[in-house]
Amino acid sequence: MEFSIVLGAIMQIQSSRFGTLDVHYSDMLFMPQGLIGYESCRHWVLLANEENEEVAWLQSVALSDVALPVISPRRFLPSYKLHVHRRDLGMLQIHNRDRIFVLSVISRSGDNLTTNLKSPIILNATERLAVQVVVTDEQPLAHPLALMDSHRMRAVA
Repeated sequence: MEFSIVLGAIMQIQSSRFGTLDVHYSDMLFMPQGLIGYESCRHWVLLANEENEEVAWLQSVALSDVALPVISPRRFLPSYKLHVHRRDLGMLQIHNRDRIFVLSVISRSGDNLTTNLKSPIILNATERLAVQVVVTDEQPLAHPLALMDSHRMRAVA
């Protein structure tokens, strides 16, 4: 799906999870490389989860059935540090005053929820750019999220 961005303009996108959404073009995220497994999906919207403020949803603009639950891993693992190659961050156009966030995707593994710390998403919220990176240090692909209240997380993954 190709389009030009008109500031202040709104488009409707379909989501199998959230129904029809009115999205401001200025709220869309651009991922030049897409995500692992979704390389052709370059436009996304980050949606708040009204039932749980610890979780957000990364909704594909192009694929209505692709909505990925994400968290800030540092919220649950304050000591989480990631090491990435500087070249992996180049496309984010980071400047000193930009707001940078790290997100990780939540998955279900049996009855447990896990998050991928090996391939986090780095988001430059100021520029609305994001990239999924593979960290250079040892991190798990499926870190258990035992710290979460399972009742509040049922609808996530």
